[in-house]
Amino acid sequence: MARKALKLASWTSVALAASGVYLYSNNYLDPNDFGAVRVGRAVATTAVISYDYLTSLRSVPYGSEEYLQRRSQVHLRSARRLCELCCANRGTFIKVGQHLGALDYLLPEEYTSTLKVLHSQAPQSSMQEVRQVIREDLGKEIHDLFLSFDDTPLGAASLAQVHKAVLHDGRTVAVKVQHPKVQAQSSKDILLMEVLVLAVKQLFPDFEFMWLVDEAKKNLPLELDFLNEGRNAEKVAHMLKHFDFLKVPQIHWELSTKRVLLMEFVEGGQVNDRAYMEKNGIDVNEISCHLGKMYSEMIFVNGFVHCDPHPGNILVRRHSDTGKAEIVLLDHGLYQVLTEEFRLDYCHLWQSLIWTDMERVKQYSQRLGAAELYPLFACMLTARSWDSVKRGIGQAPVSATEDSEIRNNVASYLSEISQLLNHVPRQMLLILKTNDLLRSIETTLGTRSSASSFLNMSRCCIRALAEHRKRDAGSFLRRTQISFSEAFSLWQINLHELLLRVKGLRLLCWVSTLLGWLTRAPH
Repeated sequence: MARKALKLASWTSVALAASGVYLYSNNYLDPNDFGAVRVGRAVATTAVISYDYLTSLRSVPYGSEEYLQRRSQVHLRSARRLCELCCANRGTFIKVGQHLGALDYLLPEEYTSTLKVLHSQAPQSSMQEVRQVIREDLGKEIHDLFLSFDDTPLGAASLAQVHKAVLHDGRTVAVKVQHPKVQAQSSKDILLMEVLVLAVKQLFPDFEFMWLVDEAKKNLPLELDFLNEGRNAEKVAHMLKHFDFLKVPQIHWELSTKRVLLMEFVEGGQVNDRAYMEKNGIDVNEISCHLGKMYSEMIFVNGFVHCDPHPGNILVRRHSDTGKAEIVLLDHGLYQVLTEEFRLDYCHLWQSLIWTDMERVKQYSQRLGAAELYPLFACMLTARSWDSVKRGIGQAPVSATEDSEIRNNVASYLSEISQLLNHVPRQMLLILKTNDLLRSIETTLGTRSSASSFLNMSRCCIRALAEHRKRDAGSFLRRTQISFSEAFSLWQINLHELLLRVKGLRLLCWVSTLLGWLTRAPH
């Protein structure tokens, strides 16, 4: 009997081992999908990073040259370990890592520069997995739904990938398909992150990153619902329909589910691709101005903000019929809905920053949770030094020296920054991320020093505040007064912009005259 049991156990073990090898070799089974593997890897990485910080900086005088050098080295080692963890655990980990990588002026440069690579290292599902998701959600095989379907995805992100396809009626579409394991793993991953952040908080009391877990917990379920993404796309298209330079791909609802989204296929170059723009005769300054108008309208006027404007989600193209430059806005899974109170306070704060009203900068920063850290808060919002904020952010363009100084100082104020992020309204967190992503695009295009972005923001703030006052006005006369005041303020901005252009043209004429004189001067 014992011999039979032993023989049965042996054959069972061989069968299980053979099945495991077969499943693994055919991509059905991935060790990274086991909870124990994912948890063990995350715990080990967190422990190693914590131990590195505890031991490497222990015996060095705080603030000394050696301390700063060692801290930078620890930041870099830790960022690389964190990046490796995100790449190995994929899904939610990559999403959170991408979020951290976007916080250019809020985290040490070692972290942001290292984690930025996660945008190009997202996982890719096999065609077998893609077919499985489409079959489960749409009830048909790919060849029944499409005339053709490209096996190679146009792009892969942390939660999904996009394929180009042609419907049987000849329309070319983009098919966004969710990675099949993300839904099941996301809630467990967020719980794991929450536990690890709390554990690190015990070791480092100044470590205040629970806001990141709270944001992931709130936003990830929305991003995993592609029907919600489709509704967001239609809402923003309607909201910004007066901008003829904006294109939002249409949604094909009849073939869309929570895990599959079918939309109009639109080609274009990435918004940070200067070579593409030059080749297609697209003016980078025009694109930068359009971006500023679009996002100012979303933030200050409508309070409905597309919060993932990294270059892969914003394309530019020259319209085949009109010949005008267009911005194509993609990936509408992550939006922030601003409360009216927050939106109006934020309008007042930016108005104060633009017109250098420091008393109101303090007042509205504190209303938004900055308390006595309002100078740091103003610097975080504008990505300018406190001296530049006090002089006026529109008075002088940001210099390379100032930009470098700000980035280098982030590490010194990490404790205060994390404290601030833990106390400001949750709505502010995605706004800060959006600001940093837009600044990164402007820096790449070389348009960050342009004063037009501040003027466009000011116009939107004036309109938003006037609209609010008119709603609260008790009489027609009062509403008329507010409208006249609004029109006068907008006229002042237009005049100011005109004077800046004349000044710029005059300077250009002077430079041209000087160059002409120098070339004619006898040698």
